[in-house]
Parts: sequence; C-alpha cells; structure tokens
Amino acid sequence: MGAQWKHRIRQASGAAKGRVFSKLAKEIVVAAKTGGADPTMNAKLRALVEAAKKASMPRDTLERAIKKGSGVLDENVHYETVVYEGFAPHRVPVIVECLTDNAKRTTQNIRHLFRNGQLGSSGSVAWDFTHGGQIEATHAGSADPEEAAIEAGAQEVEPVGGEGDAADAGFRFYTEPTDLDAVSKALSAGWRAKNPVSLDDAARSEVEQFLGDLDEDDDVQQIYAGLA
Repeated sequence: MGAQWKHRIRQASGAAKGRVFSKLAKEIVVAAKTGGADPTMNAKLRALVEAAKKASMPRDTLERAIKKGSGVLDENVHYETVVYEGFAPHRVPVIVECLTDNAKRTTQNIRHLFRNGQLGSSGSVAWDFTHGGQIEATHAGSADPEEAAIEAGAQEVEPVGGEGDAADAGFRFYTEPTDLDAVSKALSAGWRAKNPVSLDDAARSEVEQFLGDLDEDDDVQQIYAGLA
C-alpha cells in the first residue's frame, strides 16, 4: 500500500454502507460549506458527489448533505478536521484524518483505539509521508495512462492492486495538490508513505485488524498507513 488504506469491508459488506454514507455526508457538508453548493464550481464537492454515486448513496441523502453545508437548511452544523499520528502494531506509521463536531470525544476514542499501537504527537510520523494529490481511476482505450496523466500534470502513476489485475483495478496518479483539478477535475490530497513497511502474513493481518477497528469509528474519515 504505502498510500491511503481502505478497509476491505467498506466495499464487501452491506452492513458497512450506512457508515460509509455517514462519512461521505460529513465531507459533503464541509465541502459545500467552504466551496459552495455547485459541483461544477467546487472541485472537492464534485469529487465527493462522484464518490457518493459510486457508493450508491441515496439521492435524498446526498442532496440533504449539500443543502446542510450550503446553509439552505436551518441546521447549524460545524465539523472540524483533526489529524492524529502514531504507529500501528509492528511500528507501521499511520496518519488518521477525522471530521468531528466534538474533538474531545474523538480524541478519547482515538486514544482508546491506539491501545494496541502507539499514539504519537503532531509530526511524529508525518515526516515519513509525502502530502500530495492522489487520484484513483480506471483506464479505458488504447492510450498510455502514464503518458496521458503526466501530460495533464501528474508526477507519477502506479497500478492499484497487483500487476496482473492493474487494468481492471485501475491506476493511482500522484500530483501536486495545486494540480489536482487540472489532472482529474475532481479529487483530494492525501498522504503517501516514503518508506512503507513489509510484513509477513500474520503481522499484516494484525495491522489490518488494527486499521479496521480505527475505520469503524464514525469520526474517522481517511487512514493512511505506511504498509507495503
């Protein structure tokens, strides 16, 4: 991995869909509040609308989140971004991004979830990550995805998943955060590990369980792990 860690259960389990919708709705509220309710003029919101559609979020849930963020509804909602750094088991560096309306509650929850790892202070692992644009997309047609992406402003391209199934899984493109809209018209910045840790199957399973437990917290939005 070495980039954004995505819990397999998010895509595999219908029971997790409600949690996914809730997390997407939070991001949509914030994006609409900060950049406006028109996706054509708000790249972040546009990306989230596409993600919501891909996740099969109900249309009324999506529209309500946009209205809530843009102030159309009479609801005073304020979310703040809180970032935590630390180590999963086996000293795997982890960055956890949260959106919360109660930072004290979130901090207590994250401390508890890191009981099998080590919660660090700000900067304790960020030095081992690069912050930049990350775009995941499938590729259709005969054009070279790396050449096309670099022409658009991407700095690097890698297959998502194993080499054998890259064409089906798609590609991950890395850009400068300021180039995201030019490259994708849509996505957000994230953290990429500089020195991802390689583990045996047993240790990796332990780390993925730790990350999965983190992902189940309602306030956790994104998890970036330095896991090869």
